[in-house]
Amino acid sequence: MVSAASASAPLWSEPDDPLAAHHFTEVRRPLLEASTLPPWAYTSAGFYGGEVRHIFGSSWNFIGRSDQLREPGSYITLDFAGVPLAVVRDKDGTIRAFANTCRHRGARLLSGEGTTRDIRCPYHSWNYSLAGALRIAPEMEQTLGFERADFGLREFRLETWGGFLFVCFDPAAPPLLGFLGDLPALLAPYQLDDMVTVRRKEWDIACNWKIYVENAMESYHVPTVHAQTIQRQKRSITPPLIGHGQWCGLYTAHTGSRALEAGDTGFPYIPTLTGASAAGTYYILIYPSTMLALTFDCLWWLEIHPRGPQSMHLVSGACFPRTTVARDDFDDVVQRYYRRWDKSIPEDNVISEIQQHGIRSPFAQVGRLSHMEPLVHTFANWVLDRVVGVGAGGGETG
Repeated sequence: MVSAASASAPLWSEPDDPLAAHHFTEVRRPLLEASTLPPWAYTSAGFYGGEVRHIFGSSWNFIGRSDQLREPGSYITLDFAGVPLAVVRDKDGTIRAFANTCRHRGARLLSGEGTTRDIRCPYHSWNYSLAGALRIAPEMEQTLGFERADFGLREFRLETWGGFLFVCFDPAAPPLLGFLGDLPALLAPYQLDDMVTVRRKEWDIACNWKIYVENAMESYHVPTVHAQTIQRQKRSITPPLIGHGQWCGLYTAHTGSRALEAGDTGFPYIPTLTGASAAGTYYILIYPSTMLALTFDCLWWLEIHPRGPQSMHLVSGACFPRTTVARDDFDDVVQRYYRRWDKSIPEDNVISEIQQHGIRSPFAQVGRLSHMEPLVHTFANWVLDRVVGVGAGGGETG
């Protein structure tokens, strides 16, 4: 696997060729023979640049829920993989995603979230409609060949599924439903379109985005990291789910909502659940960086915005059925759910930063995987298939 000589040599900087296939030969082996990604894959600017170009630049990236934009003129802003975005509901009710950059000299147009009648640049008052057309460009009458129609906002593809918003920067990528494959059918019993977003919380976390995804998709860490919280929930883990589409997941059969601490009682179960959805919880990763947890009475999500090779922004949100949210006791009972998430999610945040701190050491080395980490292996090979561009279908990732 790794020679004694290479194991003892510190790596003071990333390789000159971080996207070269020969670095990842051992990662491509079957799970119980494989190595982890090399530590520098979580710190390298060059490797991260490949991820931005070949993963985030061509995938459908989750950026929120449509009910965050309830009325015409409402907007949210975010930075995703280095791209400032403004997401706006126009006067006709269509939700649009724009580059949050003025076509004059590039100033940021909108900040935070709120409502607006139009989009006005704070620098020189260029004014755009909610559909992105340039309406007013002061003092440009003498500029030769200038036509307002040529300087509308750059718009990106935005599609929805189940109330979730996804943006894609690649005009040639397949539609969102093609990207998701059979996942919408699997999750149909939850009636996601009828879910209501009740809370969002955000954190800046000092770790590589892959570290957070890997942690979310394995239960090996639960007895240690969550010893006083979700470890108390009994679980029966089945083999991982490998979807037809850009997703994978875990499923566990159990009794009692996984969104509550052991012993707590909550809301009635979703009445449309059948089969496996009525007997357990799905933990789904939509590649590259969206994680959904769907249990008997609600769902919650983890939404990652990569900020660089060693930093990310995390958004966690929660949804309940519309009928649940309308209950007179909703505001009181939902606090039990918030209490559970407010304990377990920060535990994952802290351990992810601890791992990042250790893995950036020049003496950090590749590791080995246990049978409890199949989706860590699957995910690593999914990343390599796109960033390195070799081994598609050739690395045994089961």
